[in-house]
Amino acid sequence: MTRGILITGGAGYVGSHTVAALIEWRAEQDYEIVVVDNLSNAHRENGQKKPEPLRIIEEMTDKTIQFYDVDIGDRDGLSKIFEKHSIDCVIHFAALKAVGESVQKPLEYYQVNITGTCTLFEVMRKYGVYKLVYSSSCTVYGEPERLPIDEGHPTGRGLTSPYGRSKYFCEEIMKDLCTSDQKWMIVSLRYFNPVGAHSSGRIGEDPAGTPNNLMPYISQVAVGRLDELLVFGDDYPTADGTGVRDYVHVADLAQGHLHAVRLLADPTYKGFQAINLGTGTGYSVLQMISAFEAASGRKIPYRIVGRRAGDIAANYADVSLAQKLLGWRATRTLDDMCRDTWRWQSINPNGFKKS
Repeated sequence: MTRGILITGGAGYVGSHTVAALIEWRAEQDYEIVVVDNLSNAHRENGQKKPEPLRIIEEMTDKTIQFYDVDIGDRDGLSKIFEKHSIDCVIHFAALKAVGESVQKPLEYYQVNITGTCTLFEVMRKYGVYKLVYSSSCTVYGEPERLPIDEGHPTGRGLTSPYGRSKYFCEEIMKDLCTSDQKWMIVSLRYFNPVGAHSSGRIGEDPAGTPNNLMPYISQVAVGRLDELLVFGDDYPTADGTGVRDYVHVADLAQGHLHAVRLLADPTYKGFQAINLGTGTGYSVLQMISAFEAASGRKIPYRIVGRRAGDIAANYADVSLAQKLLGWRATRTLDDMCRDTWRWQSINPNGFKKS
C-alpha cells in the first residue's frame, strides 16, 4: 500500500500551500496525500465536495487529493481515516490562530489547539504513526529577551496570549511524548509571520471575517473590501513606533515542511526538535504599508489606534538552525511577498467566494 502523509488543516492558508508543494514533490517520493479539515476557516462552494483551495490545486496539477471533512477532536472520524490509509507521517496545521481573538476566546483556543491535538496524538499512537511535523509559532517565545530569537531563547515566559500559550503547551506535551516513548519523531516548526500567495494567483490567504493578520488586512483595503487599515499602536520602542515582525513567504514556508518530512525520514533522527522558520529580517507595519503600495500601485489609507491586547513590540528570527538541520532558507523577498499577495487579491477580490 502506498505510504500516506496526513495533513490536518490542509484546506487552510499555510496548509493548502504545503499541499500544493507536496503534490509537486510526491512525484519522486510516491506519497499519497490525505487532507483533514473541518472547514472552520476554509471556503467550499455550494455543490462542491472539496474546499476551493484543494479543488483549485487539483485543477492546476491534474492530481487527486483525498479529503475528509473531519474535526481533529473527532476520535472516531480520525480513526476511520487511519484505518483506510497507510499513514506514515502527519503534518499538523489544524488550529485556531489569531492572537487577538484568543484573548477574547481563550476556552475555544485551548479546546481546539490543545485538546484536539491530544486527540490526534492518541489516534496516531493507536495506529503506530509516530512521525509528526507540527505547526508551531514564534509566539512561544513571549516578549523577546533578545533579538534575533534563536531556538535556545526561553519559551513559556511572559506569554501574551492564549494562542501563544496553547502552542507552548503543545510543544511541552510533544517533548513529554518523545521522552516517554523513543518511537516518537517530532519536528516543531516555529513560524514567524506567513504572508504572500501562490505564484499562480489562484490560492492565497482568505480569512473569514475581518482579518486578524496585517497582510490580508492591507490587501483587502487595497482592493476596496475594507475602507482603511487600523494600525494598532505607534508608541512601541521601534524605529517608527509601529510593531516589527519577521514576514516569510508562504511558498518558502511550505518548502520548510517538505524539508522537515525529509528529516523525519532519516533513520538516525530521534526525539523532538524545534526549528524557526523566518527570514531573519524584521519590518514595521508602516514599512509593510509602503512596500504594498509600491507593489499594488494603490494608496493604503490607515488610522492609528490603541495597542491590541497580546501584541509585542518586535520579533524576528535567527534562522541558522533551519539551514543547518533542514538545508532550508527563505529565498523570496518582501517585494515578492507583496507582489504575490496583490496578484491573488486583485484576481480574487472576494477571496474564494465567486461573488
